[in-house]
Amino acid sequence: MSQVELEDTNRHSREEPLTGHELRDIKDANDLYQSGSFKLQIDALLPNVRPKESGRQQLDHFLFALRTHCISIPSIEPLNPLTAAKILSKKGVAVPFAFPLPFPDAKWKVAFEPPKEIYVVGSWANGIAVKKQTGSHFGVDLSVEMPETLFQEKDYLDGRFFHKKSYYLAVLAQSISTAFDVDTFYSCAHGDPRLTTLVIRPRNGSTSHDFSKSHAEVHVILVLSSSSPLSLSRLFPSYSNVRMPSSSSQPPFPTPIYNNAILLSTYAKEALTLTYRLKNALPAFHDAYTLLRVWANQRGYGDGEFCVRGFEGKGSFWAGLLCYLISGEEPVGTKSGSTKLRKPLGKGLSSYQLFKAALDFLAKQKFGETPVFTKTTNGHRCPPEEYITHHPAVFVDATSTINFLSDVPLTSLDLLSYDAKETLEQLSNPGTFSDTFSDCFLESRFKLSSRFDAVIRVDLSQASPNQSTPALVEHGSSDAALLASISSTLRRGLGNRTQAIAILQPVTPCRPISSAESPNTSTVYIGLIYDPVHAFRLVDHGPSAEDQDLDVAKEFRHLWGNRAELRRFKDGRITESVVWEVTTSDERAHIPVSIVRHILQLHFGISAKYARTLQTPFDNILRLPDSVRRLHRATGGYKAAATAFDGIVKNLKALDERLPLALLNVSPISEYLRYTSTFAPLPIPTSASMELSESLRFLPTIPIILEYEKSSKWPDDFQAIQKIKLAFFETIAQSLMTLNPELKASVAIGDSSNPFQGCATLEIFTAEGWSFSAFIWHDREATLLDRIIDPSKMFVGPSGQQYNAREQREAKIAKELYNRRFVHAPRHHRAIANFCHKYSAYSGTVRLVKRWLAAHWLLQTHVSEEAIEIICTLPFIGAKQKSTESAATVPHSKERGFSLVLELLTDWKWDGPLRLPLYEDDPLSMAPEVWTSNGPDAITVHRLRAFAREASKALCNAETELDIKSLFLHSTDDYDVVIQLNPTVLPRYYQNINAESSVWTRDSHLGITKSTPRPGFDPLPLFLADLQSTFADTLKFFADPLGGDRIGAIWLPGLGSPRSFRALAGFSSKPLPKEDKAKDKELVVLNRQAVLDDIGRLGSGLVQKIIIHEPM
Repeated sequence: MSQVELEDTNRHSREEPLTGHELRDIKDANDLYQSGSFKLQIDALLPNVRPKESGRQQLDHFLFALRTHCISIPSIEPLNPLTAAKILSKKGVAVPFAFPLPFPDAKWKVAFEPPKEIYVVGSWANGIAVKKQTGSHFGVDLSVEMPETLFQEKDYLDGRFFHKKSYYLAVLAQSISTAFDVDTFYSCAHGDPRLTTLVIRPRNGSTSHDFSKSHAEVHVILVLSSSSPLSLSRLFPSYSNVRMPSSSSQPPFPTPIYNNAILLSTYAKEALTLTYRLKNALPAFHDAYTLLRVWANQRGYGDGEFCVRGFEGKGSFWAGLLCYLISGEEPVGTKSGSTKLRKPLGKGLSSYQLFKAALDFLAKQKFGETPVFTKTTNGHRCPPEEYITHHPAVFVDATSTINFLSDVPLTSLDLLSYDAKETLEQLSNPGTFSDTFSDCFLESRFKLSSRFDAVIRVDLSQASPNQSTPALVEHGSSDAALLASISSTLRRGLGNRTQAIAILQPVTPCRPISSAESPNTSTVYIGLIYDPVHAFRLVDHGPSAEDQDLDVAKEFRHLWGNRAELRRFKDGRITESVVWEVTTSDERAHIPVSIVRHILQLHFGISAKYARTLQTPFDNILRLPDSVRRLHRATGGYKAAATAFDGIVKNLKALDERLPLALLNVSPISEYLRYTSTFAPLPIPTSASMELSESLRFLPTIPIILEYEKSSKWPDDFQAIQKIKLAFFETIAQSLMTLNPELKASVAIGDSSNPFQGCATLEIFTAEGWSFSAFIWHDREATLLDRIIDPSKMFVGPSGQQYNAREQREAKIAKELYNRRFVHAPRHHRAIANFCHKYSAYSGTVRLVKRWLAAHWLLQTHVSEEAIEIICTLPFIGAKQKSTESAATVPHSKERGFSLVLELLTDWKWDGPLRLPLYEDDPLSMAPEVWTSNGPDAITVHRLRAFAREASKALCNAETELDIKSLFLHSTDDYDVVIQLNPTVLPRYYQNINAESSVWTRDSHLGITKSTPRPGFDPLPLFLADLQSTFADTLKFFADPLGGDRIGAIWLPGLGSPRSFRALAGFSSKPLPKEDKAKDKELVVLNRQAVLDDIGRLGSGLVQKIIIHEPM
């Protein structure tokens, strides 16, 4: 061994202190990243989203050959623009002229001369390119500088510059497509022909110019020379540079977006220089820029499946944002009069700190109120007031040349601010059960149903073509002008009802160079993120009656059309108002979407059927059929149930003088009293029961817990305690009926064989048709059960009584029931009820999830309702101790909450603990295992994940009511046995997802005389419980508890193979057939037919038929 190797070994064999650099890295990982693994994940991400070195050489060779070719293209003499375009069209190349199109008698001409300079610009040139969200090609921006001799001083007028630029680009396209074995396309951001570029991609099978290994495509961008005769001072935002024909009555109008589009042709080289300086001056700039672009791409602020309106082709904005944070702000006043400048960030920040600083700025910046001017070297080129006056949002670059946000609507900037706020909340307070890194940088946010509270799919092809000429001139295309108008009008109409409005459209596709125009945008998606405080208000107030002649009143009436009206309010005010009439809570939740539809119809001619949303289909899933509601005369609902409960509590409190102990508390433990039952509770008065068929008679029982004051006179014997409870119930029942003759009360005793399980209840039936089931809680029972379970705690009395193993098992079961009913259920009820009041969308979310689980035959039998209620809290609070409804991560509609729960269930780890800040007495406690002690098991979890995965995909693509209903339709093909039940004897059948109204028509129950309601009676769960106990070792059963008329079963694995005969094997068996017998003659196999026959006999009168999906 060499001396160097020996010294190195000795160095590592002894414990040496960490270096200062190592200690700083450890501290940063702990303090800054809050997790060492988070820092490692970022370090692993960065190289995977950047271009690889492989293939660069082939790309460089192609770029060199392309440059050589372009500078050798022969000149073309000046021609009339339309004549020149006609010549190129004969060669298969179209000229993408912008609006307004050139006139046939135009006095100016177009020409071509070889470019003056050609150089690579943009992120590729600076080595900071980032992979797109779709994983498509990297963009290599190739700047081609047009000779100044082609332009005249006034070419900024009437689109002449853009026409000359388009012709120049078409000549390049024709020459390159002829000389190189590559594919060429036109591309323009937002469909704006003024921003057209030439895209060059390697052709499949090409050998001469194949640069496919670089995973890049070349974007040819035409730029102006710095010595161009165009006067930049004529391109200030206030100037009008498009003149309408003399016959037009249109007065001159400013063209700030048009002017900014010309200035973009001067910016490429300056942006390259600025970014290069930043990258060299600040080591963390490259990584921070990469993180910011990855974050933005995942959210649609760039090329992807959808693009947030205004951010297509806005790559320079992100470098400009970091430049502003690092360089500081140029002094300028704001609209509010404030002149406070933002201090530049220190250059010693890490990339992660710089990334978070950018998010913090985006989250707090109000672009519609405060302009942003990056620090410049020579001050403002253009007076700041020009930008502030003529642009809704202002973010001027460090050269004081362009406004990055000139064509970005404020709705998109609101969404950007919201997304930044949401990410900061995740980074600052990560949840225990969410992968913060994945949420921020890996997960695509293009699943609209889980990103927005409401999503409206709008068919733009139905819009009326009424865009004004100034709008077409400004935005470059009819689609761009239409979407800009929709965006601004919706923002005015919705006001503070929403935190953000998103208009998402497909990225403009590349088109052949033979096509002059981009394809029209046929469909866009409008996403709404509600402000829960204001979203569902019923009245929008406008100007007062005294202001009727002012412009503000005219604008209000123009915005709302015939919905605006003068109204007098209780406080004496008379104002212009818009009132949204609703009759149910579901309709109130639709108010924001109704506003969007009204505005689209009124101002753009897009009727409601072409502005589709999925809210109503989801409402129908939770609503009983109209025919059922007509037959049920009683008024139900959660408020009615709560009122009935309050009445029962009042009646019980009035009995204190008739009982030896005073009633301390009445605790509800029912989903019907905490707003989480799938269907709103519906009472059945005795008078109405006669008119209902058997399939409509289900009456839910609402359990409650009675807690009386403590007393030493309670017996110290379990059986004696149960008898005392019976005496209490008998006295309470008689007293209640004496005080309230219309009320019925009776004592019910269950049929449990467990002697330690209290089965007595007090059944109360009100005159309105509500049914309650009361239990008495006596805490001494728990002590007595513990003594039976654990002999070391057992008190041996004079009789010397001992308990055997069976009795101890029964006592353990009774103790579990005691804890579930008297300890955990009231605590859970209080927590969930408070949660429903705190988060408006939580109740609807739980109801949808329960309906979905029940429709797939998993609810109650395999997954308890309490477990689902706890799981559904995760999208609202995760594992965060501090969470309010105003937090950016909280859903404000049941549809969004449902989608988020499906995503959670897709990858849910059921075997891990769940700690949630759900219970007030324990801020971060573990969810009680009592709700999952009986399931789900491995089979159920596997099925649940599969259902959630498919439902999540289907929801992403759903566009119609039929698509939504398909989420709740359950296939029976994968069951071995399906037991079809008779729906006419199922009192809950009307809740079936595919219920047939013919089952409960009036003619179907003629002759029925029995009219007494049977609270809680439902034969399906009773039959299912018998099947599970009888065939526990043979079959696994599944059923829909909400009106299901079928039971599915699968044979347990391992029962198909022969085995030795033994007594009490747990399943029906038969001897192995003679032809299959081996040497051992005592082998038996499962007797499947006998099992099915037993099921049929057990369900006599209930089972219609048994369907077998596999050969016997």
